[in-house]
Amino acid sequence: MSYKAPIVLALDTTDQKTACDWAQQAQDSIQVAKVGLEFFLSNGSNGVAAIRKAAPTLEFFLDLKLHDIPNTVKGAALAVEDLKPDFLTVHASGGFEMIAAAVKALPNCQITAVTVLTSISAEQLAKLGLGIDPSAVSLAWATQAVDAGAKAIVTSPQEVANLRKNLPAHIKLITPGVRPIGSEMGDQVRVATPVEALQRGADLVVIGRPITAGQNGTSSSAAAIAKEIQDAGIGNSR
Repeated sequence: MSYKAPIVLALDTTDQKTACDWAQQAQDSIQVAKVGLEFFLSNGSNGVAAIRKAAPTLEFFLDLKLHDIPNTVKGAALAVEDLKPDFLTVHASGGFEMIAAAVKALPNCQITAVTVLTSISAEQLAKLGLGIDPSAVSLAWATQAVDAGAKAIVTSPQEVANLRKNLPAHIKLITPGVRPIGSEMGDQVRVATPVEALQRGADLVVIGRPITAGQNGTSSSAAAIAKEIQDAGIGNSR
């Protein structure tokens, strides 16, 4: 069987055809396709269906980062139930009751709690009144999210080792802010290479522009990063 690296491909576009093409071209090298607010608000459930049809071998990650009172988050989760996402994100900072509401609404989905965004520096965190240690904040939020029933956590490469050490082994750790060697950082602050993030304890790494805007095309760029991960002895064949 071909090697599929533990990569979540971020389909960061509002154009449905472009997203479908990216997913289709990368599907032999990756495991999960992800869409966020910009795509979902532009294309809705029809866009999700189109991507799943274009790349049927991939799991689907709906990155909406829900954050509201528990009843509203419950309603939002139920609103996407028919899409059958494998992952649905909520903000860990929303608290126990909010996360538990999403878990109860979608028991067959991996409710995924997002901790401190990778675009936020320690200095920015302090200005928000949350201290100067992103690792401590991430662990506190992640621990509460797991207690509320979250099955996965989104955390930066800088905090993933601490979470892996302190959270149950079955909790899936998903790491954005991943940049292959030579890639631009973009709007990310706390970053690492894919291999570094996985070696620190991540189960999945989120990669977007280094694949979708790769100089050699989406398929070749995805394959090259997958090979780098495979050569490091990380990940599974599917």
